[in-house]
Amino acid sequence: MSKMIFQDLKGPFDLSADRKRELQRFHMETTYVHFELNGQRTSTEKYILELQCVPDTRSGENESQYTCAELALQVDNGPSGTIPAFKNWTYVFDPTLSAADTKRPLWGIPVDKFERILDRQGNALPFDIRYAIYNNFIDFHSINDVFARPTPFDTGIQDLKEIGQKIVHPASFIEAPLNFSADLKVGSVFRNGEVTLELKGISVVDGAPCALVAYDAGESAITVIMPLPADQEIVTQGGSQYKGDVYVDLATRWVRKATLDEFLIAETRISGSDTKINSYTVRHITLRAGTFARR
Repeated sequence: MSKMIFQDLKGPFDLSADRKRELQRFHMETTYVHFELNGQRTSTEKYILELQCVPDTRSGENESQYTCAELALQVDNGPSGTIPAFKNWTYVFDPTLSAADTKRPLWGIPVDKFERILDRQGNALPFDIRYAIYNNFIDFHSINDVFARPTPFDTGIQDLKEIGQKIVHPASFIEAPLNFSADLKVGSVFRNGEVTLELKGISVVDGAPCALVAYDAGESAITVIMPLPADQEIVTQGGSQYKGDVYVDLATRWVRKATLDEFLIAETRISGSDTKINSYTVRHITLRAGTFARR
């Protein structure tokens, strides 16, 4: 390795700059694979989300207008179909709105949009599909805006200066309530483990030099409580670990590419019953910036 290349890779690198305020397009694919504990695959779902972002060009403002160009769903090996309610749906993303704010939705994403969703045939989608659709947007902004952008008042990606350096992110051990209208009861929460970011190196995506940053949420936990008639409830408790890589464009500071892999094992029971159902779910996400995919 030449001395010049070594000096270039040694750093320090500056990941603290604000993003270039220009239109962005993203294509994200999320695949859920469900297993029995004996390893037998039971079902799959694939979601395809295409978003367009128009950042606020006013100095000091972080709000951005997002438009969902399309959201499609494929169950098992069936045909892929778009969800009509999300065609050209627009919302304003605000990174300052946290899950602790009970009066306003997390990041400005209105939960009531996901309360009743119909497929192309006019059939109502079940809770687990509707919640997964909601999570598509939450996952996108977690990767694109929580891990890949500087944190103004705490440790964040801006503190990664050299390859191999690792920091603990302020998202560590945060317990976020799962506010999903009447579908979930109070006490439904997701709790991160220790979240770390590591600058793994420098890469190239679509011809653009990028910082390759790995994130790892450690040992996370989830509790989901769903109401039933006669004051009964369904309680699901599980443990999760999710991790992935983010490629941040060194010129624009936008995410060029990202991945997420999650492994969740859970137990579900109904109050007043000794019956327990165990499940294992794997989730994979690939995110790419650029033009929308043609399908």
